[in-house]
Amino acid sequence: MRKIYLYTTLIISFLTTALFAAPRLTVVAVVDGLTTENLTLLRPFWQQGGLRTLSEEAFQTGVAYPHLVYGGNETTATLVTGVTPDRHGYTMDNWFSRRDRRSHAMLEDESVRGIGTSLQLSAKALLSQTMTDKMRLQYPNAKIYAIGIHPETTVLLAGHAANACCWIDPQTREWVATAAYSEGLPTAAFEQNKNGRIAALAEHQWTPRMDIPTYTSPTEKERKKGFAYSVAEVLTEAPEANTLVIELALAIQQAEKLGLDATPDILMLQLNTLSPAATSDYIASAEHEDMYLRLNQDLGFLMEQLDRRIGRTNYQILVVGRPIVGIDAQRLSDIQMPVQTFNIDRAAALTGTYLMALYGHERWVDGAYGQSIYLNRTLIEQKRLSLETIQRQVANFLMDFEGIQTAMPAYEASRYPILGASLCKRHTGDVVFLLQPGWQLMQDEQHTIDRVIEDNPVSPVLLWSGTIRPMPQGTLDATDIANLIFP
Repeated sequence: MRKIYLYTTLIISFLTTALFAAPRLTVVAVVDGLTTENLTLLRPFWQQGGLRTLSEEAFQTGVAYPHLVYGGNETTATLVTGVTPDRHGYTMDNWFSRRDRRSHAMLEDESVRGIGTSLQLSAKALLSQTMTDKMRLQYPNAKIYAIGIHPETTVLLAGHAANACCWIDPQTREWVATAAYSEGLPTAAFEQNKNGRIAALAEHQWTPRMDIPTYTSPTEKERKKGFAYSVAEVLTEAPEANTLVIELALAIQQAEKLGLDATPDILMLQLNTLSPAATSDYIASAEHEDMYLRLNQDLGFLMEQLDRRIGRTNYQILVVGRPIVGIDAQRLSDIQMPVQTFNIDRAAALTGTYLMALYGHERWVDGAYGQSIYLNRTLIEQKRLSLETIQRQVANFLMDFEGIQTAMPAYEASRYPILGASLCKRHTGDVVFLLQPGWQLMQDEQHTIDRVIEDNPVSPVLLWSGTIRPMPQGTLDATDIANLIFP
């Protein structure tokens, strides 16, 4: 009896290891603007393709963000690190420097050079380990590549320890990279540049794939004239950008033999569903719908090739949406919820005038960015004034502004969970605030910071795996995604 029990235990242990072992290749695709509503709307029209396969075979749920969502890469950083901005440090796409009183790109790094680009980027500003970093620690020989459309998103997907990452330069029409990673520009990307693959696709015209009446949501203009774009003019917003990312991912898989040995490898991809004219994450035009139709085809091709090259049971694909634009401002206005704007530069100027009236004609405010006012701490110290007192005075002053829901000294932000999770000590100003629903944050008269993102947006998550394993129940937190693919 003991022998039977022992054999049974060994068999269960073996099966558990076999079923739940890390796949040889993991593909993570973060898709800009992908929504559950759009997938549901279009599903009946896909007879085949990657999104069709995922809708039928993948584990599906939603992912919610426990912090403020601006439509930038703060969501990407949370997905790849499994922690909120207060810990990973990427609060917004830019940060305000007290040294020169200007905003800077969050991933700007003057210590590294660009390859084929003047951009100098690295993941140095990301304070937490990413899923790719953890994979490198667990599997030192893993092959890790990130390929994307936009530089910042791609670098975040690469993390600190990827072999390489590269993205599309719409001006040169080539793959470019950062020397922050050991391999620089992957050989497969160099070959595509030499062959002029991006330039060749840029010569295409993007026109409707189907007859306009076949689409679910054409605009009146599209009903009359359809739509047509020169891909060269909208390269990073055209469906060809997704095609290029998928093609390079497969080229790298083949060249570097990803998924063909016992060590797990990972491909991190950035894809896009938003067309050039999209004013919402939700489909309201034939061209927006066309983006989904072509992405469906591209993902289908990716899965077909991986089935053939490494075997259906040896890889997994995670597709997760990323909120970018949110709800169209006009749609909100149509239901009597007009969007109003709050100009942070103007608020900072008025705050400076207010402090001049209290303490004299000096520059009391260094500047403002995001939902923070930055006080001139050097001057306050020189005048031997209480910083805490001035923070409280400014917070009370801001409470009288139309559109402000609450304002407080930065040290009190932790009292409000969503605000506390959204701010990082390294970049936060001295006074912070939240806007009322329906208000849009503007840096000045031309530049929007906070797009019209609905409260607590939920994005779709689809996980297809060639092996069987238990899945969680209900909507996931964005911080759970890394554990979903590496349980």
